[in-house]
Amino acid sequence: MNIFKYLTVIFLSGLFFSCGSNSSKKKNDFTIKTNAIKGNISNNEALKLNIESKKNHIIDSVVYTLDGNPIKENSELNNFKLGKHTIEANVFYNNEKQIATSSITILNNATPKVYTYKIINEYPHDVTSYTQGIEFFNDTLYESTGQYKESKLRKIDYKTGTVLKNIDLANEYFGEGLTILNNKIYQLTWQKGTGFVYDVNTFDKLSSFKYGNSKEGWGLCNNENTIYKSDGTEKIWLLNPETLAEQEFIQVYTNKGKIVGINEMEWIDGKIYANRYQKNGVAIINPKNGAVVGVIDFSPLKARIEKPLKENDEVLNGIAFNPKTNTIFVTGKRWDKLFEVEIIEK
Repeated sequence: MNIFKYLTVIFLSGLFFSCGSNSSKKKNDFTIKTNAIKGNISNNEALKLNIESKKNHIIDSVVYTLDGNPIKENSELNNFKLGKHTIEANVFYNNEKQIATSSITILNNATPKVYTYKIINEYPHDVTSYTQGIEFFNDTLYESTGQYKESKLRKIDYKTGTVLKNIDLANEYFGEGLTILNNKIYQLTWQKGTGFVYDVNTFDKLSSFKYGNSKEGWGLCNNENTIYKSDGTEKIWLLNPETLAEQEFIQVYTNKGKIVGINEMEWIDGKIYANRYQKNGVAIINPKNGAVVGVIDFSPLKARIEKPLKENDEVLNGIAFNPKTNTIFVTGKRWDKLFEVEIIEK
């Protein structure tokens, strides 16, 4: 009896793996060929697609999709988002169908412009603030800070550094970026998958929200219609301002490859200005396709601040646009200064 059961299991196992093997082999009958070089292609090129049959099947028709959306065999890429994409081909032949897949990475067609800056003013900044995000509202600066047991939300008179209002986050939360929309402050936390919503005037907590597919919270900004959220990767997520659900994302790329560590962000003149974690520059990003169209080198600012007590706490992080002055303000984690600057193309 035991031998019979043993032989039955062996037979069924062999049948299962045999079927699986044939199915797997069948899916490899066709290969998608593209004109992407090592999988990379510029967005000013046309993507060319064709199918190669390993068994010389007579193909009746092929339907291509890019990330699930129909695409032609020869398609211009200038209207597509940058980054990694999945190509799928539904191949019809001899009253059968197989699906072939491949991937490409769409790069920007131009190198980023390089900008520098001119300092207009310097203002005091609290050196105990591990700055994660700053934003102006009615000529007043709002700041979110990080570190466990140190995280807070603040309203500040930026000219004097005076704290006008302050609340501390619970010790379990590591504060991250913030943005202000419709008289509400939206604040992220790092790894808890939770954000908070406050009344901008009273700092009363109105609600909280959970992240979707993004695993961490880093930076926030908005264009009055959409909230943009970074998660420390090359992705920037677009959130519905009413539900705070992640609707889609862009991937931040140059003409060479992806840019990771996207952190604190600010919406300025139709572009996203983004700090990169532990970098001394700011990337200027096209929000439509994720292209880095410019970079600003702020590295000389570090020579103008008092060196923080901890070696790694002198990181540039914090960028805000003040509509009243029409200027940009930048600072860093535990910096003793807030800089008002004018951006200049080199």
